[in-house]
Amino acid sequence: MPVEIAPSFLTADLTRLGDQINETLQAGAERIHVDVMDGRFVPNLTFGPLVVSALQPLTQAAGALLEAHLMVEQPESLIPMFAQAGAELITVHVETCPHLDRTIQQIKDLGLRAGVTLNPATPLVAIEAVLSEVDLVLVMSVNPGFGGQTYLPSSTKRITRLRQILQERNLGQVDLEVDGGINTTTAVEAVAAGANVLVVGSCIYNSQGSVAENLSNLRDAIGG
Repeated sequence: MPVEIAPSFLTADLTRLGDQINETLQAGAERIHVDVMDGRFVPNLTFGPLVVSALQPLTQAAGALLEAHLMVEQPESLIPMFAQAGAELITVHVETCPHLDRTIQQIKDLGLRAGVTLNPATPLVAIEAVLSEVDLVLVMSVNPGFGGQTYLPSSTKRITRLRQILQERNLGQVDLEVDGGINTTTAVEAVAAGANVLVVGSCIYNSQGSVAENLSNLRDAIGG
């Protein structure tokens, strides 16, 4: 599957967020990843539906997918608001969804793509029952909450195993996304293991180069 880049602007210059997102889209990013944190499920508080609503015209004009990653307790209460704001894919954590099937169906009933994710210490078996129902599986390769963390090496085996499971079940169309510590080195490792969507933050938004240069370097590293 072609590898897509999903920049997360958690470490971007928020004083010029619109400009940075436009730079990102003009550089060819296929997705924009919105990290939604509630200060309860993870120890940080970030963006809400208003930010998604502001970004939606930009991603729509560029033909890029706008995805909301809900790192929150009781995500079912927020899903309608993010759908109305313009998110096209909503990802929820298995750890926050006691009725995971119902939550995934709630997302789909709103006409959106549904994703499921799990923290590094959560066994893969926790999501196996819903793999046939989702459009995307997200492997957290850091403990969620903050940008700029280091990729956990154990994530590679989890990506490999999940891709094997998807293939065994004839679910090769399901995107396998990885989020956390992705750079020009770890991206190669994650893609080789089976990931086809890379969430990138500080690798793209930093003082060492422009957004376009950093995206280009990342694509060169993964051969595309």
